Amino acid sequence: MQNETANPANAARAAWLRVLALTQSDALDAAYARLQEAAALPGYRLLREPESGMAMVRARAGGTGAQFNLGEMSVTRCAVVLDETQGEAATAGVSYVQGRGQRHAEQAAVLDALLQRPAWHQRVQDVVVAPLAQALTDHAARQAATAAQTRVEFFTMARGED
Repeated sequence: MQNETANPANAARAAWLRVLALTQSDALDAAYARLQEAAALPGYRLLREPESGMAMVRARAGGTGAQFNLGEMSVTRCAVVLDETQGEAATAGVSYVQGRGQRHAEQAAVLDALLQRPAWHQRVQDVVVAPLAQALTDHAARQAATAAQTRVEFFTMARGED
């Protein structure tokens, strides 16, 4: 079986879905509003209404060891389909987000569908995905800098000859 992310289109979609899922709900809401102000979004209908449930989180001992069940976390999923417009077929979008953010899941699904349409792809990348990805990168850098402040380096001093 071939790895699904080996396809560049799948890898690109996985990347934007990751950004949309990891973004805080209020930041996604603000980016979505900016996109709506720039242009009228096509209509959509819900294929699967936002619904929350639980998912088992798995981990590996030491990062590379045997897998074990770490615990459960709440997840919200949603699926939408954009209305057909000007010769473009209906496009489905999906999302899975951590927590119970139903609005977050619905907006992420709509953005996923828009990103699959050539006419909308670059606009959504520029207005929504790129700024949110930069904000996530900046946040990770700030966290790394904060953690680096607590770093302790140990060294051994050699004693003289016995």
